[in-house]
Amino acid sequence: MPLDVRLKPYEILAEAIRAEIEAAAFYARLLERVKNILLQQKLKFLVFEEKKHRSLLERLYGQRFPERKLELPDRPARSRPAVMLDEKSSILDLFKIALAAEKTAEEFYRQARDAATDEGSQKILSYLARVERSHYFLIKSEIDLLARFPDYYDVEDFHLGHDLVHVGP
Repeated sequence: MPLDVRLKPYEILAEAIRAEIEAAAFYARLLERVKNILLQQKLKFLVFEEKKHRSLLERLYGQRFPERKLELPDRPARSRPAVMLDEKSSILDLFKIALAAEKTAEEFYRQARDAATDEGSQKILSYLARVERSHYFLIKSEIDLLARFPDYYDVEDFHLGHDLVHVGP
């Protein structure tokens, strides 16, 4: 989805900040549904990352637009995958939503970087695009595990080899 060219630079940053807040909240709610310790750690990492992105973007906003009060949009100006978190949604489905959201975020930051006029903003937005890409692959690996081991998220400790017996010397 192309970046809306009608958005002003401060609106693009406000949109990005809103998206980071939503992403952190999504991962925090998902964390509540997961029992697996390793998966919980990865989700905590994602919550931390999204909060860090918010802080970076707020600092950039303050530097670029010191005279303008930050006002987050009520509704997103860009389309994002539906982030529905209800009790009926499977963990696998929720991770698939997160995967699509990370891909959308990466593309948004790349387009915002291309629209930015100053080198500092371009560097930060490029960095954020790369980090969102790394989130994409982290989530993709978890989806692969969830597809192969559907109860992976629901057990506190998950050992792939706990049933193996050592028969060697």
